[in-house]
Amino acid sequence: MHPGILSAVLAYVCWGLFPLYFKQLAQIAPLDVLVHRVVWSLLFLLVVLAVRRQWSWLRDVLRQPRLLGAFALSALLLSGNWLTYIWAVTNDHVVDASLGYFITPLVNVLLGYTVLHERLRPLQWTAVALAAAGVLWLAVLGGQLPWIALVLACTFGAYGLMRKMAALGALEGLTLETMLLAPAAVALLAFAAMQGTSSFPAESGWVNALLIGIGPVTAIPLLLFAAGARRIRMSTLGLLQYLAPSIQLVLGIWLYHEPFGGARMVGFGLIWLALAVYSAESWLQSSPRPAPVLEPD
Repeated sequence: MHPGILSAVLAYVCWGLFPLYFKQLAQIAPLDVLVHRVVWSLLFLLVVLAVRRQWSWLRDVLRQPRLLGAFALSALLLSGNWLTYIWAVTNDHVVDASLGYFITPLVNVLLGYTVLHERLRPLQWTAVALAAAGVLWLAVLGGQLPWIALVLACTFGAYGLMRKMAALGALEGLTLETMLLAPAAVALLAFAAMQGTSSFPAESGWVNALLIGIGPVTAIPLLLFAAGARRIRMSTLGLLQYLAPSIQLVLGIWLYHEPFGGARMVGFGLIWLALAVYSAESWLQSSPRPAPVLEPD
């Protein structure tokens, strides 16, 4: 397999299997899991940077207050996305979480149109309209807006937009974001310890290992994704991105037995149709055009 495709596939498979990991932490409050994710991710990333002796970027960033402000906002979006996802998985909403990542590409298209003033092609508008119809169907038939999916899609889409506008490598960017979140995370851990409500160290060694392991579990897929994205076409990457929510959907239905059928399946079907239209259109647009044949005079 092409090494770039292999790296990207491994990243998306890891993200798709995240419910298996976070379900093991269901007895811990989602906010506690979030602060541990921030702290242990930062420690792991600092070790990686130390091994690679990759520190020069930090000095440059500290001289740019505007860039720091942009990453502070992206850190807030990321923490909101993480907290929502952890809550969804540990409260039996894995299918809803998968829906969020199914519609994220279409949220990205809308953000490009509204914020970056990118022009949308007719088939892109068709895909957005189909996805909106699917969300509306789920809202009307389900009696409430699919808020988990929308929060995940909007926070991750906005996060991607912020990272696009304040470019920094995957490793450096996540390190800076966790650095900015770390003071609040450490303060919450210290407060819990003083109140005697700290979840770490837990009585179970397995739970302690899971909390510590959440650092590399968070960072390694991102590094695999960055390695893959540098080596393959964006159109290929765009098709591979559906691996993660597809795996999560399968886990939600067949492993955790979450309800899925009838009206809900129709809503998902409209969104999948939207993604099929969007992916086909993107693939056609990115395909190389044949060179014109020059006729002799």
